[in-house]
Amino acid sequence: MVAYTARRLMLAIVVLIGMSLMTFYISHAIPGDPARLASGAHAKAEQVESLRVQMGLDKPLPVQYMIYMKGIISGDLGTSVSTRRPVADELKEYLPATIELSVFALIISVVAGVFFGIVSAVRRNSALDHFLRVFSLVGASIPVFWLGLLFLIFFYKQLNVLPIGGRIGIGINPPTKATGLYIIDSILSGDGIALKSSISHLVLPSITLGYSSMGVFTRMARSCVLEVLSADYIRTARAKGLKETIVVYKHALRNAILPLITLVGLQFAYLLGGTVLTETIFSWPGLGSYSVTAITNLNFPAIMGVTLTITTLFVVINLITDLCYAIADPRIVYK
Repeated sequence: MVAYTARRLMLAIVVLIGMSLMTFYISHAIPGDPARLASGAHAKAEQVESLRVQMGLDKPLPVQYMIYMKGIISGDLGTSVSTRRPVADELKEYLPATIELSVFALIISVVAGVFFGIVSAVRRNSALDHFLRVFSLVGASIPVFWLGLLFLIFFYKQLNVLPIGGRIGIGINPPTKATGLYIIDSILSGDGIALKSSISHLVLPSITLGYSSMGVFTRMARSCVLEVLSADYIRTARAKGLKETIVVYKHALRNAILPLITLVGLQFAYLLGGTVLTETIFSWPGLGSYSVTAITNLNFPAIMGVTLTITTLFVVINLITDLCYAIADPRIVYK
């Protein structure tokens, strides 16, 4: 497994270099002058040109790319055109919010989706099965922004039981920063007020983001469990008089777990990179809203930083997913 992991890491480096090269040239092909945007509308031509030289935009694109890659190797992702702050520092502020939202959305989608899929498979062709299939289809089809607005109208405006947006309530101090994840930091610091507020602010955006994935998990779990339930060893287990819950959860689900592990990895990566609409609707200060601002302002260093961060997370998640196969099925051996 060590050799396999080393090979995958080497391939990951190739993927990251290719992605950085492609994104770098695409971002610089967009019409616009980042130096003009950074210097302001009323800046003189001399000031704009001086800033362009300072940002290295006067050099050929291959030279700019080599300078950028040297900075990445040393941990420097460049300086934001909009704020004049290091992009790496800004990513450290925004990334934990996206990770926290994506993790909770994934937990909701996996737990609810797999459970609904199992129930739908066990109760095949029943009224409950048809309802859950329609429910999953709606989840996979409904636009995220529309669902988020519905939740806000119902739970905030009509019932007033959940907050409208943000990560924590107004007037409540964020917990002492350790990981950047408010819930974990609240637990570590023993701040019950911040913990309660963080959870309440996380409910609506995580359900909104996770609903579509929940529909995918429901359909996948139903299909996998149905296929396993028709196997001979399942009929043998039932013939031995085992309880149906043991047959389903210990025998059927365990042998249908590999496709679900693959789906968990893919959906988690999808959630991390697809939070733009959810973060915008719920004013969630994460990587999605940061990337939209960067694209709007032609903030090339920030765009590159977000792209490389998401690509790295994709590669890492895929590697972890592959390694989980061997844990779930001892017959799988990596060489």
